[in-house]
Amino acid sequence: MNLPRISTMLLLLCLCSALLLKAKAQSPGIQVHGSVKNEKGEPVDYVSVRIAGTEKGTVSDAKGNFTLTAPADAQLQLTHIGYDTLLVKAAAQLSVTLTSNASPLNDVVVIGYGTARRKEVTGAIATVTAKDFQQGSITTPEQLIAGKVAGVSITSNSGSPGAGSTIRIRGGASLNASNDPLIVIDGVPLSGNNIYGASNSLSLINPNDIESFTVLKDAASTAIYGSRASNGVIIITTKKGTRGTPTFSFSTQVSAATLAKKMDVQSAAEFRSYVDSLGGGTFDNTHTYKSLLGSANTDWQKEIYQTAISTDNNLSVSGALKNMPYRFSVGYLNQDGLLKTDNLQRISAGISLSPRLLDNHLKIDLNLKGAYNKTRFANNAAISSAAYFDPTQPVHAASPYGNYFEWASVDAASGDVTLNKLAPRNPVALLELYNNRSTVQRSYGNIQFDYSFHFLPELHANLNLGYDIAKGDGKIDVPAYAAQNFLDGGQHNQYANKIGNKVGEFYLNYTKDIKPLKSNVNVTAGYGYYNNLTTNYNYPAIRANGDTIPGSIPLYKMDKPENTLISYYGRLIYTYDGKYIVAASIRSDGSSRFAPATRWGTFPSVAFTWRVNKESFLENAKALSDLKLRLSYGVTGNQDGIYNYPYQSVYSLSGNGSAVQFGDKYYYMGTPAAYDAGIKWEQTSSYNAGVDYGFLNNRISGSFDFYYKKTKDLLNTIPIPSGSNFSSTILTNVGNVENKGVEMAINATVLKTAKYSWDIGFNASYNQNKITNLTATKDSTYPGTLTGNGIIQINSVGYQANSFYVYHQQYRNGKPVEGVFADINGDGIINQNDLYRYKSPFPKFVLGFTTQFTYGKWAVNTVLRANIGNYMYNGIATGSLKSNILNPLGYLANSLRDVYNTQFVYGQSQSDYYIENASFLKMDNLGVAYTVGRILNNKVGLRLNANCQNVFTITRYKGLDPEIYGGIDNTIYPRPRTFVLGASLQF
Repeated sequence: MNLPRISTMLLLLCLCSALLLKAKAQSPGIQVHGSVKNEKGEPVDYVSVRIAGTEKGTVSDAKGNFTLTAPADAQLQLTHIGYDTLLVKAAAQLSVTLTSNASPLNDVVVIGYGTARRKEVTGAIATVTAKDFQQGSITTPEQLIAGKVAGVSITSNSGSPGAGSTIRIRGGASLNASNDPLIVIDGVPLSGNNIYGASNSLSLINPNDIESFTVLKDAASTAIYGSRASNGVIIITTKKGTRGTPTFSFSTQVSAATLAKKMDVQSAAEFRSYVDSLGGGTFDNTHTYKSLLGSANTDWQKEIYQTAISTDNNLSVSGALKNMPYRFSVGYLNQDGLLKTDNLQRISAGISLSPRLLDNHLKIDLNLKGAYNKTRFANNAAISSAAYFDPTQPVHAASPYGNYFEWASVDAASGDVTLNKLAPRNPVALLELYNNRSTVQRSYGNIQFDYSFHFLPELHANLNLGYDIAKGDGKIDVPAYAAQNFLDGGQHNQYANKIGNKVGEFYLNYTKDIKPLKSNVNVTAGYGYYNNLTTNYNYPAIRANGDTIPGSIPLYKMDKPENTLISYYGRLIYTYDGKYIVAASIRSDGSSRFAPATRWGTFPSVAFTWRVNKESFLENAKALSDLKLRLSYGVTGNQDGIYNYPYQSVYSLSGNGSAVQFGDKYYYMGTPAAYDAGIKWEQTSSYNAGVDYGFLNNRISGSFDFYYKKTKDLLNTIPIPSGSNFSSTILTNVGNVENKGVEMAINATVLKTAKYSWDIGFNASYNQNKITNLTATKDSTYPGTLTGNGIIQINSVGYQANSFYVYHQQYRNGKPVEGVFADINGDGIINQNDLYRYKSPFPKFVLGFTTQFTYGKWAVNTVLRANIGNYMYNGIATGSLKSNILNPLGYLANSLRDVYNTQFVYGQSQSDYYIENASFLKMDNLGVAYTVGRILNNKVGLRLNANCQNVFTITRYKGLDPEIYGGIDNTIYPRPRTFVLGASLQF
């Protein structure tokens, strides 16, 4: 029985039944034949057409046409997202034009603490609305805009349900602090708190509730957010209610996720042949390793993966009650993982109320969102184990380990079985004997009051009160007999924490047109308070039978890290003659993370925009719709990603095993941690020059941007001298990093008729990252800081961050020669001095391409992405060794077929042989949609869609997936190929 599919079918059945019961005969009237177009004369589909004051209505088809029976004196109400609501009198033949409230040059752009008309924007800002989102099975919000914005890289962390993504805007500005952008939802900035039991904090946000993303990329647009904006800002606006009678929307989809590619391991037959080819070596002069071969033919990857069936259902109602637009929504997601035993269930709900009071002088926006997640996490160790486990062994065998085959030895005299703890574990047992379940609850929201003073309507007072709270807890259960336990007794461990973040903001905004001076002034000044509190509960380690493991009882039941940020900010935007725009902002932030002397940081910006197309010398350029030049400079800060209070002397108490006895008492010893009393903000200075353009009434539009960013006073972890009575490293302000690059975007309507339309979008970005300093003094002898597995990457002056640090492999007849590397420094000795910096894990070019073709009721769309110039360390291939067989350890291990090429006996993990070109071209999405039109007595609009995600990947990389952030492939949860069928109804 498949509960997700049954629940979807029952919900659809109940919905259709209710609509049929509700339908009743209508009194005679006139037959209205209408057509709906926009200001450009283009048909508008899916327009809600209702008889005012009733629930009777219809929707327009792909050509903008509709038919409706209505009383002769009726008023028809037409509504559509992105257009102003229109009331017209019913007539037999009706042709109406909707006025857009979101045209390319006049739409309102959210810029942080206010809005601006797009034509007057001074910063590098990109907006993606719901009509341009990625389609298909979308679990977390950031996936909606993957490949859609120039300079924005979104890399999925894995293929597991709700895994989330790594988001980078114009490269990373830091080495040790956070490189994540600030995410603001309806005015509530989300902190980077780790919610226990959540695969990713964004997995608790329903993408179906989101209306638009606004990405702020340069300092002119981000500096108003000050210390949290070095890595850009993503402003998410959720869907709100619209004026008019209630409109119900229901969407449902069912998806099947399949394994797109397997690791290239040896089959059972190949493995037997390979073992035979290695001759007759022995372990103990009595048993050859050939005798360890089994008789089974097991495809371990087939055993651990499944076709994952998922369903996603969403229902919403929006409308207005007098002067209060509203929207209510509920959603249910049930997503199985590609890895067996993996599952995520999410129940979400949202409320949006937007009353307008005091003759529209007081605007109130209330937004409340909540989610309840239940997750079972699979044991990801099964993925690498499936690559290495002997394919000639069966899944099950008589054993004390739950009757799973495991590598063990039997004492001939006593019959005792001893587990070989060096051997890989049975992949199926790793999944089926591991039970990690969590429950997570999260709610976030705000209430925002905007009051326009009666005596001075140009002056607005805005108060924003918000919160973000969460609670996560779970348990890990592993039976005592499971071979995956390295501690006797199994596991019955618990974890839990709570998040409680508060936001309070108040600002005044004054906007005034001064017509005699051809000027417009927009001034904002405000205050912000942000408090982030986490409560982490500490539990002892518990065996499966409930006994506490000695020495695991924590000294404290909980710890409560907390930090507070207080801000003062202001902004001035001055426009002269509609052509020349100057904007300046300043923000002062004080963080409790730093000492009082260094607590406050000031972050200014200034920008200039020239609307060239408004000049008289271009007034006859009819083909030119927009031409705008932008220049900006600003400073932003960073403090996220580091621990609280690194300026204070902190002592850590020892564990039970290190307690010292004095008399009858045991005392815990205190160990001091290194600290820097003068630690302060990172600061990033950013320059940007940009051009926005539009031609042919903006049928062709786009932008070019050139930027340069320099981060100084890096929050960097560096080594300190031995014998200083501290740990070996300290967090302090040392180092500089530079990023410079180019971005371009172009969007075009290639074809537009009453029957056909074809839109395309292309974006590209180039980014070059370089470390320019890593030491307090200019020390040319300092090699850098090792990163990435602790050996394979390094941060060094003059190179990109996390460059690979390897030996240069030597070859004979095209084959790598084991242990033979180039003498880089020419001293006649091969040692660590011959390691060199080679390639980067980060792409030089990031490309995105989107297109949609519409023919009548049909629409076809696709999204492609490409990375060029990124390299990957194929860590899983480093285990492809003859020593998996030629070893004295009592087990056999499989390997990738790459072992045929290398013939390596022992590991060569620092060879540049394993650094591979991971440039790729991916088709992220291929979809087709069909607008059925009106059904159920013309009451319901129906649209059907089908999608395939992760359609194909073209790459030279030999591993499973060329897209892993950070460039190290130690085994990634595969991203599935997903097939989706869906339907959406509006009534």
